[in-house]
Amino acid sequence: MLAKKTSKNQLTLPKEIVGNFPGIDLFDAMVEDNRIVLTPVKVTPITASLEGIRSKMQQLGIDENDVAEAVKWARK
Repeated sequence: MLAKKTSKNQLTLPKEIVGNFPGIDLFDAMVEDNRIVLTPVKVTPITASLEGIRSKMQQLGIDENDVAEAVKWARK
């Protein structure tokens, strides 16, 4: 299938392709081996992300001291 580039350098994707990604409006674009690769991106509210991160940290037994030590190590 062809995707047409407009005069404003925008691509129009065929319905048949976009139909495979319901609810997705954003795609990450990158060049890989001389090809354009689009990866669907789903944006979640930052509060949901933070809750997920905090939950995962608790499951792994990571606390504030571990984070502080990791930051110290990374800044060396």
